[in-house]
Amino acid sequence: MTPIRAILLVFAFCATADAEPAMHPTIDDWIARDAIPFTDDGIDRMIATMPEVELLGFGEGLHGGEEILLLRNRLFQRLVERHGFRAIAIESSFPQSRLVNDHVCGRGDAPDFAGWISNGMGLLDANRELIEWIRQHNAKTGDEVRFYGFDMPLGALAFASPRLLLEGLYDLVPERRERLESLIGVDADWENPAVIGDPSKGVGGTPRANDLRIEVEEIVAELRRRGPELDEARRAEAVHDAQVARQLLAAHAAMARKAGYAEVLGIRDTIMADTLEFILARERGRGKVLAFAHNGHLKRGRMHWQMGDVRHEWWPAGAHVSRSLGRRYAVIGTGVGVSEENGIAAPEAGSLEARFTETVLIPGATAPAELITGLTPRTGSARNPTYFPWTSDCLSDYDWLAFVKVTTYQRGGPPLRAWEPEQPARDPAP
Repeated sequence: MTPIRAILLVFAFCATADAEPAMHPTIDDWIARDAIPFTDDGIDRMIATMPEVELLGFGEGLHGGEEILLLRNRLFQRLVERHGFRAIAIESSFPQSRLVNDHVCGRGDAPDFAGWISNGMGLLDANRELIEWIRQHNAKTGDEVRFYGFDMPLGALAFASPRLLLEGLYDLVPERRERLESLIGVDADWENPAVIGDPSKGVGGTPRANDLRIEVEEIVAELRRRGPELDEARRAEAVHDAQVARQLLAAHAAMARKAGYAEVLGIRDTIMADTLEFILARERGRGKVLAFAHNGHLKRGRMHWQMGDVRHEWWPAGAHVSRSLGRRYAVIGTGVGVSEENGIAAPEAGSLEARFTETVLIPGATAPAELITGLTPRTGSARNPTYFPWTSDCLSDYDWLAFVKVTTYQRGGPPLRAWEPEQPARDPAP
């Protein structure tokens, strides 16, 4: 064999190895060889493995981890500067986030982040720092980076009034405005948290709510029928808002008939998925999109939530967009080592989290899947019910894992006692 032929065979072998990642024989070997630091260089190496991705999910293992938020900020900045990302969408109300986007693009009123960003996310210092970075970037470069929420409209303690979505349609269907306003009525009727314990207090099953659902159906049909006469971007936005309003009304109806958590939260995740696809379509041609939310919303597999003796299961947003986008969607799922403030002690020996000693990124494709399936999940949190440890499904749920060695409680967040079992939850789901 000539030296040149031998070299060519070596290159051919390397190319084949790259195309089919080899599994490592042990978990420790996988971590030692494939884990990379969560640095700019590490981010670059990770992104190089997903050339087709247009929507990248970055999940958080719990609501309340400050260091996860800071890593998200660092990740997004690098994605904007080096990898063609031009938008971020976070787990917050879609219609209200338009006010934040106006702000980062140099338009609109003085910021009211607490009012503009739902789920309490507007209180968090790390979120405000992210918004300020985007605003400064846009002012300095003129290369517009956009901000979105992709959650359903949420009030302070319950699902929001449909007014947030429907009032934006009045310019296209002015003849329906009076009818819509009369059917919507008072926002507080829709946002009454007492409906969680007493469905009779909800308006979702009343005749006017049913009439409103019919009205929204007619608006969707009308907007589609009038498509050729409307600006396409405006029509697409209006149709999306009307369809989300229809799903929001379905959620209110489900609450009023005391549907299970799985049905209601499944509606919420379907809205999230539809909104992510709307955002991606709107940004196509401009750049890629980073989605940030709880792991449970972005994972590919079914979401499982054990509440006492009842196990709730539904398909999260990540499962929906993964099916429709294929290789254009990838997701990173975070895990946590220790968070004393969040009631997360050191992981028990035998759990996946116990194998990691530093904050790193690691691909799931090369992991010894059978060994990880056999591991025992660590215990959850005694204080923060939004914390979900990694399970044996994590390799199929996420393309990459991000392990955060230590995290404190989020700056600016409400007192953690608001999430203790005897207190009403601000947001009943991850």
